Amino acid sequence: MDYTFFQEYWWFLVSLLGALFVFLMFVQGGQTLVGTLGRTEQQRRMLLLATGRKWEITFTTLVTFGGAFFASFPLFYSTSFGGAYWVWMLILLCFVIQAVSYEFQLKRANLLGVGCYRTFLFLNGLLGPLLVGTAVGTLFFGAEFIVDKQAIALPGEPPVISRWATPWHGLEAVLDIRNVLLGLAVLMLARCLAHLYFLNRIEDDEVRARSLRLLPWEIALFLIFFLSFLGAWCTADGFVVGQGGAVEIKSMRHLHDLLSMPLAMGLLVVGVLLVLIGLLTPLVKRDNRNGIWTAGIGSVLAVWALLLTAGWNGGIYYPSLADPDSSLTLANSCSSMYTLKVMSCVSLLIPFVLAYIVWAWHALERTPIQPSEAEDSH
Repeated sequence: MDYTFFQEYWWFLVSLLGALFVFLMFVQGGQTLVGTLGRTEQQRRMLLLATGRKWEITFTTLVTFGGAFFASFPLFYSTSFGGAYWVWMLILLCFVIQAVSYEFQLKRANLLGVGCYRTFLFLNGLLGPLLVGTAVGTLFFGAEFIVDKQAIALPGEPPVISRWATPWHGLEAVLDIRNVLLGLAVLMLARCLAHLYFLNRIEDDEVRARSLRLLPWEIALFLIFFLSFLGAWCTADGFVVGQGGAVEIKSMRHLHDLLSMPLAMGLLVVGVLLVLIGLLTPLVKRDNRNGIWTAGIGSVLAVWALLLTAGWNGGIYYPSLADPDSSLTLANSCSSMYTLKVMSCVSLLIPFVLAYIVWAWHALERTPIQPSEAEDSH
């Protein structure tokens, strides 16, 4: 277990947390569907009750993902979160208004009213996945930053290693259509998974019928955006570290990395197949409620595979478009050997935490949500 092992081990865990978070954003997808699937107040409350039981797990996973990234790869955290702060501030704001909305929307005499808080939930559901997907796209296609570790010792200069090369501080990511395609794919995946979740949890024939009518269109849009992103990802040139340590451009770098890693290749193929099977299951067998589990597992595997290819195989997981030599790899951005070792010991508790989440999930979801539950839900 040398230094390289711990670097790759923590990228393995961080990638898994990121994949789990993408799956759990079905909560955000569900929030965008409340007004579409719920025509009566009772139906809307049932839908919000279903997502309201899960939003804290999504938020906790996001915080854990950010904390693990910060502890294991602090240079990425300081570069991206400190430089592209407009994007991350917008993401944080989206999740803050989500927490406030679930807490106060049904409080008596609330200041803003139920409609305002539900608008906040819709904005969180729309912008959260879109912004997260666009930000993750920069891991593959690059961002405008410069890293200069000598700058911290320069007299008269701020003790800052990383700086952003544009005044937009991350917002320029939307100018690369490939980033936006990933954001749209994540958004549509969240909406598709939300349909499957509602079909599993909501005991209302009208809601189920509307969901089944809308689901094929959602699947079609997801496939358009995802396959467009996947094609751009496979054919894009990427930065690699050459034999002399200099950063070089490699044609179709991500595709070569994927083909050279059987584990990632297998996860991606199996994941995509499971997602398709899960999405099509309720359309083929309308009384089948288990599509959320098949598609959910598949989405975790597929996203996990894509993130693994970014960092493993000695690759550059955060390319710098402003200065290619500033690009981040696992080796030049990770914590010390001691920190990674201590964190690895703590990570042994992860299976117990996951077991508790599974138990709590099962305890809350023993029976589908009935209309009577929405009458007094607060």
